[in-house]
Amino acid sequence: MNLASLDLNLLVAFDALMQERNVTRAGQRIGLAQPSMSSALTRLRALLGDQLFIRTGTGMKPTERALALAGPVGDALEQLREALERGKSFDPATARHRFTIAATDYGNLVVMPALVRALRQQAPGVDLLVKATLDRAETLKLVERGEIDALVGGHLPDSPLTLRHTLFLERFACIQDAARADPSGVLSRADYLRLPHAWFSSDGSSGAGVMDAVLAEHGAKRRIAVSLPHIVAVPFAVAGTDLIATMAESVARRFAETTGVVCRAVPFDAEPFRVDLVYARKGSGAPPMRWLIDFIKREVRLPMASMPARPER
Repeated sequence: MNLASLDLNLLVAFDALMQERNVTRAGQRIGLAQPSMSSALTRLRALLGDQLFIRTGTGMKPTERALALAGPVGDALEQLREALERGKSFDPATARHRFTIAATDYGNLVVMPALVRALRQQAPGVDLLVKATLDRAETLKLVERGEIDALVGGHLPDSPLTLRHTLFLERFACIQDAARADPSGVLSRADYLRLPHAWFSSDGSSGAGVMDAVLAEHGAKRRIAVSLPHIVAVPFAVAGTDLIATMAESVARRFAETTGVVCRAVPFDAEPFRVDLVYARKGSGAPPMRWLIDFIKREVRLPMASMPARPER
């Protein structure tokens, strides 16, 4: 193929089609009307001698040839973008920009307050739109497509189109109504299994969580008596009742001061979990994104608090 005769815009159109799997949305992504996008697809098919995308009931399905081209074309366009932007800078003190970040309930409670404080001090002209993460897999797709700049939280899915950086480790703690808690400061395994549990689930389900897998290794089960869709509701549900709950330690400690619950060590081998920053490979070299990623890595750290030793009884 004679590259001198190649219209680079066709590769941009191809990349948009791979991301959107829809002609209209792909055109909107790169600023082309639907007829112009259809014309670009026709030219691509003639140029490469392949259908590339086949219309189905759920969208445009890429052919094997398109899938084979997707990685190299995407990488080449990203390298070109970075080369053209090399030398440009992003000055947070004077910049006018808006970033979109998705965060889990945990991320909104633990990560965002520190991030917002630092942002107001260092980049007063930068706006931040924080979106809820109700479905981690669906949110990850928005990150892949560049509709969301970054995703912050724990237990996030993997994707070959994204990069991941662990911000810190968090561990689990139990909360219990202060008036009902053992004065010794210990929650035994027997009590953990005997007492009914409150549980946080963003989709409102009552299915198994991380702790249920831990208990299964010990041949044990717990009873989920209340399943709540927001993490902030859990301490309030536990306070004044016989319920206990297992949640991130930093969240548990924050609410223990105001809701009448106390924190206890989890009496089983619950390993710490990672709180990650996830962002798309594509576009991560642009000056604003480079600044955002470095900013989050620098400002968000959470040393694990000290909890009493785990009881063995």
